[in-house]
Amino acid sequence: MDSFSYLSGFGNQHATEALPGALPVGRNSPQRCPYGLYAELLSGAAFTAPRAGNLRTWMYRRQPSVVTARYTPYEQPLWLSGTAQVEPSAPEPLRWGPLPWGQPGRDFVDGLCSYAVNGDPDAGLGIAVHLYVADRSMGDRALMNADGEMLIVPQQGALNLRTELGCLRVEPGEIVVIPRGLSFKVEVEGPVRGYVCENHGAAFRLPELGPIGSNGLANPRDFLAPVAAFETDEAQNRPYELIKKQDNRLWRCTQPRSPFDVVAWHGNLCPYKYDTRRFMTINTVSFDHADPSIFTVLTSPSDTPGWANCDFVIFPPRWMVAEDTFRPPWYHRNVMSEFMGLVYGQYDAKPEGFKPGGASLHNAFVPHGPDTEAFAGASSAALQPHKLDHTLAFMFETRMRLRPTPFALHEAPLETTYDQCWVGLADHFDASKP
Repeated sequence: MDSFSYLSGFGNQHATEALPGALPVGRNSPQRCPYGLYAELLSGAAFTAPRAGNLRTWMYRRQPSVVTARYTPYEQPLWLSGTAQVEPSAPEPLRWGPLPWGQPGRDFVDGLCSYAVNGDPDAGLGIAVHLYVADRSMGDRALMNADGEMLIVPQQGALNLRTELGCLRVEPGEIVVIPRGLSFKVEVEGPVRGYVCENHGAAFRLPELGPIGSNGLANPRDFLAPVAAFETDEAQNRPYELIKKQDNRLWRCTQPRSPFDVVAWHGNLCPYKYDTRRFMTINTVSFDHADPSIFTVLTSPSDTPGWANCDFVIFPPRWMVAEDTFRPPWYHRNVMSEFMGLVYGQYDAKPEGFKPGGASLHNAFVPHGPDTEAFAGASSAALQPHKLDHTLAFMFETRMRLRPTPFALHEAPLETTYDQCWVGLADHFDASKP
């Protein structure tokens, strides 16, 4: 039974049923569930976490997820998490061209290629950044990541996701987040490419707004969750391959049924999608420009206030109106590490060199900023109100250094001359001309 309707609201308590009366009334785990279903709890936080931060969902399904088989290792050597298998790299800026399509016949699981990692999934710290290319649907195959939640940013081609809690379709310009521990599969209608942040820390949430006030940035009502939907009897009665990521390893088993058999559910731990075109952009209307934190869509906080385990930041279309101001990002060295991608259009600080589908990494205190062309143009431009349009760049920003993977350094389209984009920044100092 398929449904592509949506429940709205980030972090809300949702209640949805694919059959009338499938949700028990007044009890989470009654002695006998309606329709002969089983009750199963998915917890995304400790039972005793404060109410405001407690994540959990009750599912009512045809068979509990314990009905499975034994696991054996699954080889996908390009998908890494944590730093145990990755050596430190030189403190220099890195940039990659778009990830090539590569071998045909890959699905989402086999099409993931890790570019940079930090932290440790077992310690609940850090992130892993992946790019994916795929041209095949997962079919009778599902993925469950026990190491982290997955924030997926499509760059080319739509993804149709079936999760245990329902279906979501996400296109370039939108994002989707799959909670840790929830099974899903990705169906495609042609070649697809995009980015993934695998978050091992605290679950993504909306940032605090502080002096911005109660309105602005991403509005909770614009986050969409799926309604309950379960696969047909035909799908329920055929074998499914389940790929599970745990302890930075992939495992596989063949179970006798589909994992997508949840007839009803209620709770606040669920997949959700967001259309970045609904982001309420805030910026200066006088001079200078604010820190890029004003473009934060979601944050995974750390134990140090203000130093995020990961911020997901976007650079969407917006008006530039600041007077007497160098409008592109200034040259900077940050305590945070920045992994950047471009979904479509042109990025104003790198008008020619940064391509859609490409990526860059500027680790903590690695200097970076506009290239020579962008600096020259912005320094001499007549400052009229100007709209940056038809563009969407984003950043995964993290408090820990990101280590590039062997694939990123030796197989991905790494631009070995990236640093040359700044060689034209000549010394114009003249002590006689203040």
